[in-house]
Amino acid sequence: MAAFPWLSRGISEIFPYQPDSSDPKENLVARLRSTDRPLRIKLGIDPTGADIHLGHSIAMRKLRAFQDAGHKAVLIIGDFTARIGDPTGKSKVRKQLTEAEVRENAETYLAQLRPVLDFSEDKLEIRYNSEWLSKLDLNEIISLFATMTVGQMLAKEGFDKRYREETPIYLHEFLYPLMQGYDSVAVAADVELGGTDQKFNIAVGRDLQRHYGCEGAPQFGLLLPLLLGTDGHQKMSKSLGNYVGLNEGPLSLYAKLEKIPDSLIVEYFTQLTDLALEGLPENPRDRQKLLALTVVTQYHGETAAQEAQNASLALVQGDAKQAEVVPECSIAATMADLAFPAKLFVVLGKTGLCASSSDARRQIQGGAVKLDGEKQANPDQLFEAEDLIGKVVQVGKKRFVRLVQ
Repeated sequence: MAAFPWLSRGISEIFPYQPDSSDPKENLVARLRSTDRPLRIKLGIDPTGADIHLGHSIAMRKLRAFQDAGHKAVLIIGDFTARIGDPTGKSKVRKQLTEAEVRENAETYLAQLRPVLDFSEDKLEIRYNSEWLSKLDLNEIISLFATMTVGQMLAKEGFDKRYREETPIYLHEFLYPLMQGYDSVAVAADVELGGTDQKFNIAVGRDLQRHYGCEGAPQFGLLLPLLLGTDGHQKMSKSLGNYVGLNEGPLSLYAKLEKIPDSLIVEYFTQLTDLALEGLPENPRDRQKLLALTVVTQYHGETAAQEAQNASLALVQGDAKQAEVVPECSIAATMADLAFPAKLFVVLGKTGLCASSSDARRQIQGGAVKLDGEKQANPDQLFEAEDLIGKVVQVGKKRFVRLVQ
């Protein structure tokens, strides 16, 4: 593996295994060494939302490593499969999206991926799976269904749990792993990347490549770990509020990452950076700062990262006015329905820093809210709009906005 250090870093599993090899990764390594052409490395993303978080970036970074090694990245935008929704890990059926919603989400996804992937034409092939899936007729769909039994499908994690709990499973959900697998047939994938929760779907791709007689060996599966969120306990997820988004501003990104629990630091360095782990600072606080500075630099550049670090320090020290890169919140746009003077907890609820006005009241009463560095204790204190313009509202150490006209 010495010739491919980027392949070993942060990998959970590579399959299929080499029966006579003590190292299962050697099977793929042998393929990398023997190939006379760039391998086609597939990664599928379903644009079911508008944002990508750092957990999603792990597979993207590995895809970039393959690009840098001379291979072809094949990014599948699941504009067709997103309208069904991947049932993996879901306790109930997913909401189906419209074509317009999916297309809009796809555009934002690609914009967020530009700092990660090499978009050169010879390095990246972007495909939309509606290109082939929307053309399947009923005979072809029946043929696709015939490649798998109900028992095999129910063995899929999630389906099995829902079946035992008598939670409805709809027939269209059975189509998802088959369609994701068919993507591998359509693009002639040599390797497919995915999280550890995608093993079933990737294995289906191998089966379908064999079924359709695709030229060459069926694809390898390369599985990557699911990143725990900022809470240190659950998988990073926007719905859980423990995520760090790729499109967040430098200061927001920095502030979240410099508070990552000590137990996750090494994993975050492994998955989100290329820094040598043996060279990390001994002091845990220094590690947090280095992680934050490194990741922000990757997405926003060195200057913005340094400004974010300085602004974060200013906020911690209570010098909010010096934190020039704080994200802004327009009073006119977000509080147009308020009658000023307005109570502080109502204003705070409108900023998006709290889940609701009642949550804002609790945050103020708990001593977590500052206005221009001064702790606020009275949730019912009245403010005129003009008194708030230019001030920084802060909730805890990670959430803050500057109020503007």
